Amino acid sequence: MNPIVKSLLFVAIAFWIGCKSAPITGRKQLLMVPESREVTLGMTSFNEITAKEPISQNRHYTELVNRVGQRIAAAAQRPDYQWEFRVIASPTMNAFALPGGKVAIYEGIMPVCQTEAGLAVVMSHEIAHALARHGGERMSHSYVVNGLGTALSYATQKQEALLRQRISQAYGITSQYGFVLPYSRKHESEADHMGLILMSQAGYDPNAAPEFWERFSKSHSGPQKPEFLSTHPADDRRAADLRALMPMAVDVYAKSAVQYGMGESIAVALNHTTPIPSATTAPAAFSELWNHQGHNH
Repeated sequence: MNPIVKSLLFVAIAFWIGCKSAPITGRKQLLMVPESREVTLGMTSFNEITAKEPISQNRHYTELVNRVGQRIAAAAQRPDYQWEFRVIASPTMNAFALPGGKVAIYEGIMPVCQTEAGLAVVMSHEIAHALARHGGERMSHSYVVNGLGTALSYATQKQEALLRQRISQAYGITSQYGFVLPYSRKHESEADHMGLILMSQAGYDPNAAPEFWERFSKSHSGPQKPEFLSTHPADDRRAADLRALMPMAVDVYAKSAVQYGMGESIAVALNHTTPIPSATTAPAAFSELWNHQGHNH
């Protein structure tokens, strides 16, 4: 079969068999990666990360993360997940959730959370990424992009070298700035939306969400990349988007079985009882799953 026809046929079949819908938002997705593969990668990565990173000795943080995590897990309605929550002793303002219910919170982000509800904002956002299978979706997108790249290479192989180089460069720029990054921002916005509903179902006041992002925006200094060159929406934009969703979230919160409001305040730890390492990068298995999706907030 002609290589270009084969590549285009692959893309067409991929869209036909891989079309799914994200939970809560209902957005159509291209998912060619079996969820079982995502879960396996997630569990492997979680074990690698927690084996290298020191676990927090702060009992207050650990109890809060487990309590909030279990409530959000109940709202997520994935009893097939093997839920596990860890607090990592690091000043990094970060958190992540991996397929299969593996969640980690870094000590550095706890002061910005301020309350249980603020912590629920962070945890529900990260859990939403796993529930929506954003990592598998990005892997699927990369398969399609690579397929189109193969077709383009074949179509231009008889052209002059300079023209071929320019077309290839244009394809690369289009792939990165016209496809990959905007979809990353879409994933972040979707996780904000899903997370808002999850925390409301779990009984936490959804008003904590935009307030968290406003605090987070003030918590880091230095020049920021323009939003169109970032994989994450600007903090002020995501706060505004969350406020626009507030009527829906407040209605969900009002119907929750138990309403915890803002919950317990978070007592800031002044000293760490374990060595603080430099931030580590995700291991190979995790990189394969999440591709280019930078997961720091």
